Amino acid sequence: MKKILILGAGLVAGPMVDYLLKQNDFYVTIADKEHDRAKSLLGNAENGTALDLDVKNKEGLTKLISESDIVISLLPYTFHVSVAEICIDQKKHLVTASYVSPAMKALDEKAKENGLLFLNEIGLDPGIDHMSAMKIIHEVEENGGKVVSFESICGGLPAPDANDNPFGYKFSWSPRGVVMAGRNAAHYLKDGKEIFIDGKDLFMNNWQKDVETLGTMEVYPNRDSMIYKELYGLHDAQTIFRGTFRNSGWCQTILGLSRLCFLDDTERPELAGKSFAEVTAWLVGTDDAKNIKSIVANKLGLAEDSDVITKLDWLGLFSDEIVNADPMTILDILANRMLAKMQYKEGERDMIVLQHDFVAEYSDKKEHITSLLIDYGIPNGDSSMARTVSLPAAIAVKLILEDKIKLTGVCIPNLPEIYLPVLKELEGMGIKFKDTVNSI
Repeated sequence: MKKILILGAGLVAGPMVDYLLKQNDFYVTIADKEHDRAKSLLGNAENGTALDLDVKNKEGLTKLISESDIVISLLPYTFHVSVAEICIDQKKHLVTASYVSPAMKALDEKAKENGLLFLNEIGLDPGIDHMSAMKIIHEVEENGGKVVSFESICGGLPAPDANDNPFGYKFSWSPRGVVMAGRNAAHYLKDGKEIFIDGKDLFMNNWQKDVETLGTMEVYPNRDSMIYKELYGLHDAQTIFRGTFRNSGWCQTILGLSRLCFLDDTERPELAGKSFAEVTAWLVGTDDAKNIKSIVANKLGLAEDSDVITKLDWLGLFSDEIVNADPMTILDILANRMLAKMQYKEGERDMIVLQHDFVAEYSDKKEHITSLLIDYGIPNGDSSMARTVSLPAAIAVKLILEDKIKLTGVCIPNLPEIYLPVLKELEGMGIKFKDTVNSI
């Protein structure tokens, strides 16, 4: 019986655990510092166990890894490299849904020397986006064409029937991660020109895009798109862009929060016990918490009844409620508040939207190819975010243990050996793209 160790039992773990427990000859161990959370994922399954583990306990972590055939890390990305180093010592494969960091990439040769596969970026974004894009890029090339423009945009949002708050957003994954994304710099290629955007200016660069059946959505750049020129083999592309979908108004609001320094993650123990109004007043340098709404509007150059100020008011940033965060940082105060106000209610669905746009050039024609995935969560069941992040990783784990993926080293799923079987199985689960081809 193959032994699988899952580190982390957070928001996206459920579908993965369920999938792996249903496979023949797999034994699943779920380790999390919140034992009850891990235990609830296991249910009554006899081919698994739930353990209480703090991953900072290196001795305990090493013992668990040594007893497993493969490790899946659903931990925050900052822990992946230390897990990977133990996996090298214990000669175990590793799977994560996180971006490959420089420190992880540096382990490539050691992984190869030990015959190990460290498969990263096998979730949604990154993950399904890589696989679906590479499938079309390779098809174009096999038909004698070349991709001269590539755009890929993804977003996790409330389904239209659950979109009932001013932000147009609800949390199906880490609120801290969502907020921290507002500090990322961006780099992409547009019509042959490289565009660089500083993190503080990220949300000043957004635009509208129409999505089939969903209407107009907001788009902003996602990190460094230029690395995909090499990763995807897009050597002829004059446009390479990766972005994020949000409902309209998101960018202007997060830009306002950024300008108020709400994205600062410096620990501020002196703010414990203060109200949101007092914290906001502290950020803008005033003692006048009673009139903080008008002071903030003035600082941002907005009317008090503007859309942004109305949203900040709805969030409670001008209220007398006491802040809650551990650690006590401004960013965590904001993230905790957003999570409290922007949760999915029982029975509500989330939605994943992922759209690729290609311009393919052949000797005798030019085509615009659109590949669109719209996936909805299951009411009172798994969220779409959880399914699309964890199921690709779960499928890959099965393929590795069945010796159907024979790669070694630090990899992402941009190779047919990985993406063809994973996409095929996802289609059987209803996670399927609609492709449209139009002549230009």
